[in-house]
Formats: sequence, structure tokens, C-alpha cells
Amino acid sequence: MKNSHISCLLFFYLLLVSATSDLIQKSCYEASKGNPANIKLDFCVSAFEGNPKAKAAYGVADLVLVSTETAIANATAIGSKISKLLDNKRVGMFARNCLKDCSELYSLAGSSLEAGLDAFQAVDYGTANAEISAALDAPVTCEDQFKEKKGLVSPLTKENNNFRQLTAIPLAFMKMVQQ
Repeated sequence: MKNSHISCLLFFYLLLVSATSDLIQKSCYEASKGNPANIKLDFCVSAFEGNPKAKAAYGVADLVLVSTETAIANATAIGSKISKLLDNKRVGMFARNCLKDCSELYSLAGSSLEAGLDAFQAVDYGTANAEISAALDAPVTCEDQFKEKKGLVSPLTKENNNFRQLTAIPLAFMKMVQQ
């Protein structure tokens, strides 16, 4: 009798894990299909398959919350990387000014994402969409600043590209919730 209870529990656990993995796969597929320029399927799936909160998601609305929180954490991490780069005394004046601007852009992006998350939780999708969309400007503007000076390579290209995707994902998921 005891073994049958354990087997039943194991079966339902595996079913739940499989359903959650399917939710992540399906949602990421739809997001990448709807916005192939900004969201890569492999990136989306890998960003959430290892995330315990994403694994506990019951629906796409839960993935909006998880993906927005992930983007907020990423904005904070990029801000920390910029601070470390600014500590380097060998960084030239133009690059230093670009990094300071990028720091401000990512700080504002984090605030916009937090406001978007709050609005989504309040079921104010218009405000949520506007706030999260505003955060998409940070990586583009940051990268463009470095491009203005020929010969200067952005030390944040990878981070900017990742953040762009991480910010586009909750927008795509939110669109699915609204359909």
C-alpha cells in the first residue's frame, strides 16, 4: 500500500514537471515566433528551465512575473558590472562617460521593469506594457553610445543583447496572456 502511494506521488510529480517544461517550451516557442528579431528560442528556454519559479509556473501569467523578475535582476547585475568597469582607472574619458550613461539607463530600466511588474499584478496591462517597453531602450541606447566613437568597442555588448531578449520576453508572454 505504501509503495503504491509513493508511486502515485512520483507519477504526479513527473507529470507536473513535464507540464511545466512543456509550458516553458511552448511559451518560449510562441514568443520567439512572434518576435524573432528580439527573442531566440534557445535563449528563452535556457533562461527559464533552470529557474525554480519558472518550473513552478502554472500558466503564462506566472511566466510574465518570473521573466520580469529575471530582467530586473539582470539590470541590477549589469549595473554592478558597469560599476566595476568604472573602477578601472585605465578607462578613457569617452568610455567612462558612456559607461556612466549606461549605468543611468539600466537604473531607469530596472525602475521601469518594477513599475511594469506592479502594473501587471494589478491587471493594468497597458501600463505594464508601456513600462516594460520603456526598459527596452536601455541596451540599444547604451550600445549606440559606444558606436558613436569609431574604434571604441562596447564592453557591454553581450550584456546589452541578453538584456534586450530578457526584456522582450515578458512583453511577448504578456501578449499571450491578453489573447
